This record gives sequence, C-alpha cells and structure tokens, in this order.
Amino acid sequence: MNRKKKINSILKKKAKKANEKFLSSNKPKYVSKAERARLELEAQVKMKEQSSELSTGEDS
Repeated sequence: MNRKKKINSILKKKAKKANEKFLSSNKPKYVSKAERARLELEAQVKMKEQSSELSTGEDS
C-alpha cells in the first residue's frame, strides 16, 4: 500500500506543477513601500512640471 501511495503522490505533484504553468493569478504584483514612495514622488514631480508648462503656455 505504501508503494502505491508514494507513486500516486509523485504523479499528483508532477501534474500539479504542470498545471501551475497555465494558471495565472489575479493578484497584483507586490510593490515595496520604498518603491511606492519613489513612484509617488515621480508623479508629484510630473504634475508640477505639467502645471508649470500650462502656466507658461498661457502667458505666451
């Protein structure tokens, strides 16, 4: 019985690994706290640049 159980468990593991390749997760990719802070800072800089371009564009 043990031999049969072991063979079945090995086959199940192989099948599970093969199926993992085709499954995709709906979970978003993890972004670290430092990375989120850096992205937020870049977004703020872009907003300031865009607002300064708009204000200089209106004067012309």
